[in-house]
Amino acid sequence: MKKLKNEPLKSLVQRDIAHIWHPCTQMKMHENYPPFEIERANGSYLYLPNGQKVIDGISSWWCKSLGHSHPSIRKAVKKQMRKYEHVIAAGTTQKTLVKLSEKLCSLSPSLTRVFYSDGGSSAVEIAVKMALRYYSLSGKPEKKLLAAFENGYHGETALALSLGDCRLYSAPYSSLLADTIKISPLPYLNRVSAIEWEKMPGDKWNEIEKKINPSAAKLAAIVFEPILQGAGGMKIYSMDFLRRLRKWADKNDVLLIADEIMTGFHRTGPVFACNHAGIVPDLVCLSKGLTAGWGAMSAVLTGDKIYSAFYDDSIEKAFLHSSTYAGNALCASAALEALNIYEKEGIEEKVKNTGPLLLSLMDEISADSNALANVRGIGCVVAADIVNPQTGKSFPPERQTGFMFYQRAFRNGALLRNLGDTIYFIPPLNAAKKTLSKLAKIAKKTLLEAI
Repeated sequence: MKKLKNEPLKSLVQRDIAHIWHPCTQMKMHENYPPFEIERANGSYLYLPNGQKVIDGISSWWCKSLGHSHPSIRKAVKKQMRKYEHVIAAGTTQKTLVKLSEKLCSLSPSLTRVFYSDGGSSAVEIAVKMALRYYSLSGKPEKKLLAAFENGYHGETALALSLGDCRLYSAPYSSLLADTIKISPLPYLNRVSAIEWEKMPGDKWNEIEKKINPSAAKLAAIVFEPILQGAGGMKIYSMDFLRRLRKWADKNDVLLIADEIMTGFHRTGPVFACNHAGIVPDLVCLSKGLTAGWGAMSAVLTGDKIYSAFYDDSIEKAFLHSSTYAGNALCASAALEALNIYEKEGIEEKVKNTGPLLLSLMDEISADSNALANVRGIGCVVAADIVNPQTGKSFPPERQTGFMFYQRAFRNGALLRNLGDTIYFIPPLNAAKKTLSKLAKIAKKTLLEAI
C-alpha cells in the first residue's frame, strides 16, 4: 500500500492491533500491554527485533516439544515441499502418511487405526462422534451419555467445551452446550512420590463410583486428560485412578477417550501419559507434540473393535466426518520426523533427568520467595500458585498478579504465559539444563517484582 504524504508510518504492533483479534486475549489490555514482536525463533529461544533472546518457557502453548526450527524437521518439510504441499486425503494415499500411521500404531499395538484432522478440538469431537456412532451401530442407541473430569479442558468447539470444566471459557456459551456428567472428586497430588500415586484412597474411589454407577447403562464414553490436566490449572492426579477407571469401564461397557493432546509424546515422561497407569484407552486424541508444533495436525487412534462397526457395504454406516486438510503432507512429514527424533535423541530418557531438575528449581523459587504454594510437577511440567508472602493466601483476582508476572517475565527474558495466578514451566523437551536454570532465575526475579 502506498503511503500517503505526511501520513505517519505505523509500527508493526500498531498495524497488528488495527486488524488482528488475538486468541484467548482481552484486546483492551493491548492498549497498555501491546503484543510482543517476534522476529525469529530457534531452539528454546525467541528473538526480538532488538536482538533480545527470550526463553520459550511454555513451548508456545505446549506444542514446541523439540524447540523451534529443528534442523531435521525443517529438512523433512523442505523435501516434501518439492513434491507437493497438500492433496485431498479422501481416496488418495501418500508414502509419508502411511509411514506416519504405521509409526503411530506401533506406539500402542492394540490401536491399529488412525483418523486425521487439523486441530485438538476437532480430534476430541471426532473421538466422541465415533464413540456415539459405535454404540448406535452396535444396537445400543441408549448409550449416548458422555462424562468427563472436573477441571478438565478439551478445546473450544461446542462439544469440546461441553466436556470441559473451565467456566471462564464455557459459561458464556451455556445455551449451546450439551449436558455431560462431571466426575469428581479427583485424587489430586503434587508429585509422583506421593503415596496416593500408586494407590488412591478407597473412599475417594467409592465416592466417584457412586456418582457414575447410576448412569452406566446409558453412558457411551468418558473423556479425560490422563494424569495431568492442563488449562484447568496444571493439576496432577493418581495413576491408580486410571487403573480403576479402566476396570470400571470394561465392566460397564463404556469407552475411554484419552485426550493426550498436551500430554502425548513424552511431556510427562512416557510417550503417552496413560502409560503411567499401564492402561490402553479405546480412543486416543493427539495433536501439539505430534508435529512438534510444525503444523496444524491432529489424529485419533482407535482399534479394530470400533473400526469394524463402521465397516460395511452401506455408505450410511461410514464415518462421514471430513476435514479439508486431513493428512496434510507437510504436517505428515514434520510429524514423521518428530517421531523419529523422539527416539533418536532419547527424549524419554531426557525427560526422566530433566523432570526432577525442573521440580527442584520451582521448589527453590518457592522457598526463596515465600510467594508460591502447591508446587507440583510430573515430567517436563511444573507449576505453582502465586500467593501473598505475608499471608500465604491468594491475591485478589482484580490485582491480576499472574498476568503482571507474565508481562514482566517476557521483558526479563522468558515467555511464561500464566493461567490465572498459576505459573508453570513447560519448556521444550530437549532444552539445555543451563537454559532451564536461567529460566528459573528469570522466574524468581520476576516473581519478586510482581508481588
